[in-house]
Amino acid sequence: MAKVKTAAQAVTLIKNGATIAVNSSSGLLCPDAVLEALGQRFAAEGVPGQLTTIHPICAGDMFGTKGVDHIAQPGMIRRIIGGSYPSGPTNAAPPLIWQRILGEELAAYNVPSGIIFDMLREGAACRPGVLTKVGIDTFADPRLEGCAMNETARQQPIVKTLQFEGEEWLYFSALKPDVAIIRASTADEKGNLTFEQEGATLGAMEMALAAHNNGGLVIAQVRRVAAQGTLKPHDVKVPGILVDVVVEAPEQLQTTATFYDPAISGEIFRPLSSFEVPAFGPAKVMARRVAQDLQKDWAVNIGFGISANVPRILLEEGQHGAVTWVIEQGAVGGVPLLDFKFGCASNAEAFVASPHQFSYFQAGGFDCSLLSFLEIGQDGSVNVSRLAATPHRTAGAGGFVDITSRAKRIIFSGNFNAGAKMHIENGKLVIDKEGKIAKIVPQVSQVSFSGRKAAQTGQDITYVTERCVMKLLEGQLTVTEIAPGIDLQRDIIAQASGTLHVAPNLKTMDAVLFHDSPMGLKL
Repeated sequence: MAKVKTAAQAVTLIKNGATIAVNSSSGLLCPDAVLEALGQRFAAEGVPGQLTTIHPICAGDMFGTKGVDHIAQPGMIRRIIGGSYPSGPTNAAPPLIWQRILGEELAAYNVPSGIIFDMLREGAACRPGVLTKVGIDTFADPRLEGCAMNETARQQPIVKTLQFEGEEWLYFSALKPDVAIIRASTADEKGNLTFEQEGATLGAMEMALAAHNNGGLVIAQVRRVAAQGTLKPHDVKVPGILVDVVVEAPEQLQTTATFYDPAISGEIFRPLSSFEVPAFGPAKVMARRVAQDLQKDWAVNIGFGISANVPRILLEEGQHGAVTWVIEQGAVGGVPLLDFKFGCASNAEAFVASPHQFSYFQAGGFDCSLLSFLEIGQDGSVNVSRLAATPHRTAGAGGFVDITSRAKRIIFSGNFNAGAKMHIENGKLVIDKEGKIAKIVPQVSQVSFSGRKAAQTGQDITYVTERCVMKLLEGQLTVTEIAPGIDLQRDIIAQASGTLHVAPNLKTMDAVLFHDSPMGLKL
């Protein structure tokens, strides 16, 4: 068992100035014991410092898994490349990593998650970098923000535009980590890794390859160690030839706030009756309206927010299985989960490695995506990734840019403005108190999705709110449906700070949405 070490022993192998890649999605697969030991070593010895860390999806959260915050100590990280970051409520203290970013103590970048996996794969193959159209005309474009999250990062650009074969591309250099820290369920004595109790594999193989092929170190945290030769070869997702050190951590959480749920790892299937359906109210109305636009046999990507409840609408309507849900962490099918378990699914049909899932998304191989918004610009652009006043409330873009870049159809959903109080009465939407912050704005504060580019490429874009439905038509944000009980001028036009157009054939939203009984939905 020469490969098996304690976490404290493992981190002594990491040197000052190392580039470290971490395979995680909040609490899902987070190698928290190793990160904790790494932070403890720095606190005690002052080494290793001046690290570069790579997180295609964030490591840790604000709800029990510290993740990257273990190593977000002054002087420990000099540069961080993340698809997303820990986020949480406004009234909570910002995570330590956000404090370092906002204090200009390190260079921080928000790079679309799929592109980071691509950069790692190019590094693993010893190729120079990634040419991609994903991110053009968004915050990832160097003509806008170039992925930089602070001034320190703006002084050290990470992306540039190139002309190749007569076309314009974004170019990101390959990532070649010195260390990969990954996690699995079981390792045998040779370091072969299986993931039977996990809800995904994320990019474990790609990270291990990138580090190993560039002479680096691979540390794997696992729940248990098995004897050599006892793991089934088809179950091994990362072979032992790529793994240098195994750290046993019997108490590792399966995901945020969850020690172990066999339905998340596909070891059992939950009865469909065990999934709660959303309570009746404006949020459910929006999820129902989104569901009305789906078609049978579609593969549908789903994101956080109102969209996450759409699978439960289909459950309630007896339509579960009519569409197949696909999420960026890798689950295909089943029922995507909510809250702390978001990113996992119960009753999944398959678990695909995240880099492959992102290739599927980046090329538009799926039928529709259901996503949220913070702001919508009058040109149809969407900001989902930055709130300037409280940055730690948002996780960054994650896979949003990868998913939306070539999606055939996107349905964004969310409240029309921020802070409104409302209820449904006698089949009508009643606004009790109007919101104070407009979410329909002349120009979004960060372009996560480009309405201008969508109009040029002919993407089908819909925006569902509690009081109206809008479409991107001829490059203009256009109201096409209005909720019963809502006044167009008072409740919609006057509550938007950006220009809204109104369709000549304006309709009333389907009345069945506003009554507390099944809709009789048929896809």
